Amino acid sequence: MKKTVITAILIVLSICLLSAGMASAKGDERKGKYFFRKNCRECHKPDGSAAELGPDSKTMKQWQRVFEKDKYMGLKCNAEWQKQSDQELEDVLSYLYNHAYDSPSPAKCK
Repeated sequence: MKKTVITAILIVLSICLLSAGMASAKGDERKGKYFFRKNCRECHKPDGSAAELGPDSKTMKQWQRVFEKDKYMGLKCNAEWQKQSDQELEDVLSYLYNHAYDSPSPAKCK
């Protein structure tokens, strides 16, 4: 009985981890990190013109919502977002999502 429960728990955990990893599989996390630091960090730093923002500022679900096209259209920096390709935005989302507050490896952007 105990082995069955442990096996079931391990299966559920494996499925959760796989689905979390698949949610951001479209983007290149490494490129997203570089792009975020190069283009977004200038305004989203402690003394920048916009609110301080890093990967751990939001949960994974919140980052997904931010990157929905109808959501970011209302952002103050919408003009900057419009200049980026869909792939660049996917890369940034991948980086932010994979290091969000509730991710397995949350990170601050320095």
